[in-house]
Amino acid sequence: MRRSRTGMHGGVGQAVESQGRGIETVRLPAWKMSEVNIAKRKEKCENCTKQCNKKQSDEGANSQQEKSDEVNGQMNEGSHVLLSACLSCDGCVSEEETLKISRQSLEELERALALNKKCDASKHKVVVASVCPQSLPFFAAKLGVEINEAANKLCGFLKSLGVKYVFDTTLAAGFSILESQKEFIQRYRRRHHDAHALPMFTSSCPGWIRYSECVLGSLVTPHICTARSPQQIMGCLVKDYFSKQQKLSPEKVYHVVVAPCFDKKLEAVREEFYNSLLETRDVDCVLTSGEIYYLMEKMKVSVDELDSVPLDQVLGDAGEGALVRHEGRGSEGFLEHVFKHAAKELFGLDVHEITYKSLRNRDFQEVTLERDGEILLQFAAIYGFRNIQTLVHRMKKGRVPYQLVEVLSCPGGCLSGRGQAETDSGGHVDKALVQMMEDTYSSLPVRLPEVNPTLYTLYQEWLQGQDSSEANTLLHTQVTDSAWTIPKPKTTLHYGPVREREVSVDLILPFGHKGVMVDHL
Repeated sequence: MRRSRTGMHGGVGQAVESQGRGIETVRLPAWKMSEVNIAKRKEKCENCTKQCNKKQSDEGANSQQEKSDEVNGQMNEGSHVLLSACLSCDGCVSEEETLKISRQSLEELERALALNKKCDASKHKVVVASVCPQSLPFFAAKLGVEINEAANKLCGFLKSLGVKYVFDTTLAAGFSILESQKEFIQRYRRRHHDAHALPMFTSSCPGWIRYSECVLGSLVTPHICTARSPQQIMGCLVKDYFSKQQKLSPEKVYHVVVAPCFDKKLEAVREEFYNSLLETRDVDCVLTSGEIYYLMEKMKVSVDELDSVPLDQVLGDAGEGALVRHEGRGSEGFLEHVFKHAAKELFGLDVHEITYKSLRNRDFQEVTLERDGEILLQFAAIYGFRNIQTLVHRMKKGRVPYQLVEVLSCPGGCLSGRGQAETDSGGHVDKALVQMMEDTYSSLPVRLPEVNPTLYTLYQEWLQGQDSSEANTLLHTQVTDSAWTIPKPKTTLHYGPVREREVSVDLILPFGHKGVMVDHL
C-alpha cells in the first residue's frame, strides 16, 4: 500500500547528525504545559457534572447556549469536552501531580540527554526508549513507509538524539495478557462466593482507571483486573531486569515511553510506580507519537536521510526482531486472548475465530460462547466515554450480563489515541489517518503470547516462575477507591503541542483526553 509523505521537510536543515553524536545545534522544543485561559464559551456535559460531588455554581450567560447544544439528552456535534478542563477540576489532580505531569515533556528528555554530554559522569544516565506498537502505524502513515521500516526509522531517529536502546512494548503486553488470563480463570472459579469476582474489567487503560478511582469508586474498583498495563510492566522490565543485565542501578537508567495516548502520562506518575528508596520511576517520561513527530518536523528531518536501525531486543541476540502484534482490532486484544483462553481452560472448547456483535455502535460490542443453546461466556468491548457511561448505568441497576469487559477510554481504541489521531487543525479525529493506521496495524502477523518463548524465558530468569512472589509483585498492582478525596487549589493544565486551545476551567468532568476532544454524551 502506497502512502504519501505528509508533513516531513525535504531538506536536512539542522537535521540529525550521525548516530550516537546527538544534536548539537538544535534545541528540543519545550512542549511545556501552560496555564489555559478562560474559554470564550463554556463547554459542559450535564451527565458528567451530575456524577461529581462538586457541581458548578457558575452557570453564567452560557446556559441558554448549553441547552441549545442538547438534543434528546445528548450533546450535538458542536459540543465537546476537553481533558484540559477535566483535569483542571480541583478534585482530580493534585498540585504534586501537576508538577510531575509537567515533567512529561520533550524538554525533560532534552535535559537528560544534555547531562550525558557533560563531564560529570555521575549524572550520566543510559536513556532507554520503549515504543508502543500502536504508535508505529502512525509513523508509517506520516513517513510514508511500511510499518517495519517506520519502526527502524523511528529507532534511528531516537538513537541519533542520544537514546541508547529502543524497544517495543509488545513483549510487556504479552505479560499483561497472560496475567489477565490467569486472573480471569481465578475470578470465574470463585464467582459463587465472591460478589466482586465478576465482571472483571481490564486494567490497561489509564484513563479508565483514573475515572474508576476518582468517580466510580467501590462500584467498579474491586472488579478491575490487577495485572499491570503493558507500559508499566515495560517499566519494570527495563528498570529491574534490563538494568541488572547491563550492570546498572535503576536510577542510572532514564526510561522514555512513546505512546498514542496522553493519559499514559498520568499513569507514569502514579505513586505505586515510584521507588522512593532509589528515587526513580519505572517510566521517567511519556511522550506521545505526535510529540515525537512534532520534534521531527521542528528539526526539519529528511526521511530519506534517517538511518534505518533495527529495534533492540530485551534478551539481546536471543530475542526475535520481527514485529508482531496481538489479536484485536487496534489495541492489545485483551478480550480476544482471555476469551479464547477461558473457552479452552474452563470448557475444553477451541475458539479460532471470534465474531463481534455490535450493540449500540462499533465501540460497544459483545462476544458470546454458546454450547447446545446455553451461553457459557459473554464478554463485551466498550470504548469511549459515552459507552462507558452506559456500562456504569447498567452496573448500577445490576444489569451487566458480562463476565469480562474490555474498557478503553478512547473511542476506536488505542490507535485512535488523541496523542496521534487528531486532524492537523486539531480537535477532531482524523478518520482517514485512523483507517490507514488500522489497515497498517492489521497487516502485522499475530503471535499469541502463549507461544512466545521469550516470555517464558523471562518468567524463569527474571521472575523465578509464573506463580512466584516476584511475578505477583512486579506484574500486578491494586486499584484503589479514592473517589474525589484529593485536596488541592484549582490548577489548569494543558498538553497542547503546537496549538494552544481555549477551554473552560470551571468544568467538572471526571474523565477525558488531554488537549483534545473526547467522545461526547
